[in-house]
Parts: sequence; C-alpha cells; structure tokens
Amino acid sequence: MARITAGVTTSHVPAIGAAIDLGKTGEDYWKPVFAGYEFSKKWIRKQKPDVILLVYNDHACAFDMKIIPTFAIGCAGEFKPSDEGWGPRPVPVVKGYPELGWHIAQSVIQDDFDLTVINEMTVDHGLTIPLSLMFGQPVEWPCRVIPFAVNVVVYPPPSGQRCYNLGKAIRKAIASFDEDLNVQVWGTGGMSHQLQGPRAGLINREFDQRFLDRLRNDADGLARMPHIDYVREAGSEGIELVMWLIMRGALNPDAKEVHRFYHVPASNTAVGHVIYENSD
Repeated sequence: MARITAGVTTSHVPAIGAAIDLGKTGEDYWKPVFAGYEFSKKWIRKQKPDVILLVYNDHACAFDMKIIPTFAIGCAGEFKPSDEGWGPRPVPVVKGYPELGWHIAQSVIQDDFDLTVINEMTVDHGLTIPLSLMFGQPVEWPCRVIPFAVNVVVYPPPSGQRCYNLGKAIRKAIASFDEDLNVQVWGTGGMSHQLQGPRAGLINREFDQRFLDRLRNDADGLARMPHIDYVREAGSEGIELVMWLIMRGALNPDAKEVHRFYHVPASNTAVGHVIYENSD
C-alpha cells in the first residue's frame, strides 16, 4: 500500500523564486536563505518520493472571485506554471497522479470533507517555489505532484482544526491506496508577514518560533488556535500557516523533526522550513 514517509513545510515567498530564476542565489542578501535548504536537497535525494501531495494557496491565478473553493485537489495528468503577470516561471511542467488524486478525493469526501476536484488549472509560485527550493532547477521534476489548494486569501478561510482534521483524513486515504508508493505531504506558505496596511512588513519571531515548537510538540493544541490569533500575532498573511497543519495531521503524532530552518528577512517576510520523518 501507499505510505506517507515524510512531511515538509516551507515558505513560498515570491521573491525567492525570482532570485532562483534570475541567478541571484549567491548574492549576499540571499545566501543565508538558500543555505537553509542545503540539508533539504541532500535529504530529499535520499528519500526519493514517488508522489508529493503539495498543500498551497493559489494567488488569483487558477481561481478568482468567480469561484473560490475552500479545498481543491488537482486530479489532472499535468499542471503548467501560471503566468503571474511577468510570464510563467521557467520551471518544468508539474506531472500529476490522477489515480491517487481521485482516490484521495473519494476517501476524503466520504469522510465528510467537501473537496473541489480540478481537472484543468495552472499552478503558481505557491506550488513551484517549494519544489525549486527542494529540488533545484532540474529539466523535469523528479516525482509526481498532486496540487492541493486551500483558500487562505478570501474570508472566510478554514480553521486550523479543520485543516488538521483534514490531514488525518488524507493520511487514511493514502494508507488505503493499493499501489506501493513513497508519499510525502508538504504544507507551504507563512510564516509571519503582512503585505498591506499600517502593519505591512510585520515579522514576529517569537510567534514563529513558538508555532514551530508547538507544531512538533503540541499539534493538537495548536490546531485549536483561533484565526484572530494568527492575524494579531502573525499578520494578515500569517493565516497561511493553517496549511502546515494539514501536513502535520497527515503524519503520525510521533513523527520526528529532522531539520528546522528560520530566517528573516526575505523580502520583508519570515522564512520557515521544517522536515519531519514519519514513524512506521
């Protein structure tokens, strides 16, 4: 059967993608950011996932005000990079896994979670930057990817508890898939940041570190944190962190943290990154 072997979280700051695409990773400003992923690149080459379920938020590329799904799973065979206003990122087309995607949709929907099934969409920096940080700049992505979009842009976003419980349903779904697959679940976005208004540029190191600690040691309690705490402590865009709880819910409670990285600033944003290895 398929098995979830690991979980990964990482920020998906747009400027990180620009730094990669424009060859600026060696500049003094960006060196500390990319140094935090050197361990990760070596680690994932050894792990060799067959499939990644990648939880991210769309930034008005695949979805707009005409349709805003709370949770959407990509079940197509491929997903091209979005044109976010300056042309698509020069990265490979994402190859999907329709059989597993549809299986997850069926299992999770029957567990009372409403998913929107998407068979045609593009994927923006929220999905492609995490792949670039972990895999570099390959000609093709070395594994298949199932996009899992979460609305954390337009009110109301799902609660942390809902996301955490959804992760548990995803764990059950993947474990019931007959094919022998090494699956990883990634949660992306965050950490503390705000892009507009009087608090634009907000970074809360204390909150971010406390969140990382609780994600490892007190995920059940962390899942109960209300939306207003994210907004007050982590800024308006800090709500993206609920997507990390989907990853954490998909792993066993005693999953082991093997890597943690935190850095500020990266384009006025706090960058966080964690790798967990799942227990048997």
